[in-house]
Amino acid sequence: GAAGGAPGRNRLVRADGAARDLPGKVRLTLAPGDTLVVETPGGGGWSPTPAAWAAMDPGAARALFRAGRWRGPTAGVAVDRVQANLVVVPAAVADAFAAYCRANPGPCPLLERLAPGDATVRALAPGADLRRDLPRYRLHRRGPGGAVVHEDLDDLAAAWRPDDVAFLLGCSFTLEAALAAAGVPVRHVEERRNVPMYRTTRATVAAGPFAGPLVVSMRPMPPERVEAARAASAPFPCAHGAPVHAGDPAALGIVDLARPDWGDPVTVRPGEVPVFWACGVTSQEAVTHALAAGALDRALTHAPGHMFVADSLREAWRGTRV
Repeated sequence: GAAGGAPGRNRLVRADGAARDLPGKVRLTLAPGDTLVVETPGGGGWSPTPAAWAAMDPGAARALFRAGRWRGPTAGVAVDRVQANLVVVPAAVADAFAAYCRANPGPCPLLERLAPGDATVRALAPGADLRRDLPRYRLHRRGPGGAVVHEDLDDLAAAWRPDDVAFLLGCSFTLEAALAAAGVPVRHVEERRNVPMYRTTRATVAAGPFAGPLVVSMRPMPPERVEAARAASAPFPCAHGAPVHAGDPAALGIVDLARPDWGDPVTVRPGEVPVFWACGVTSQEAVTHALAAGALDRALTHAPGHMFVADSLREAWRGTRV
């Protein structure tokens, strides 16, 4: 049948190059030089059901991404498998980025590193092509005047360089079937949205040119389920482990849950508690910092929420420290 209809996307790109995803309804103050990018929804006649996505073989999911038949987020896809963030940097700064991951294993658990120029996964999904097997990518580069510019891409075939070094970092999407089995709601999956992600005021540990704030993802739940969420996620440091905070968002410097910096807002029901996990988009903030400092001219990543879906089983990583 036909490909699934592509969801609409809205982005604000400030005159200085800073960009963020926008929800479907938002009030903005724009300045001269700011750009509002509106991608209207595309038509389509077919898309896997949530149950089909959940049970899908990861190789079949990657084939859909590679063929351009799905460009959406990967929460709820192949739910017994590992999902991973992708970061690609020049070989000259690869060791410094690896050191940043080691210094910040909560938000940046390093699962696999490839050799310079190599785009073929060896361990997590042998033979998978990191240039084509994710649903959406992001190019980060220095623009005019040194401003950092972010551009989404459907694949990295034309952007990949011989000295590029790819890293795969753990993702909390890996945890979500375990959370659901423990009776913890996963609201963004229920509402078929991207997970909301927020920049915090907590600093990470710098390594070379890589530094920046901690980024977190949020899942609301009844207060009596918070301990169940901790217990279900703590055995998986490969996927950020236990939450870093539960309760008042202001403790993390988050002003408004309805305005995530990445992803989509989700419903927080009366009496629910927002629970926050470290998020791999922290690595993209570190890359942005390095770009702004002039340590590299460009980097490649997944688009937030659009992860690499691996063959490796989640349970094979239980208790494994990275």
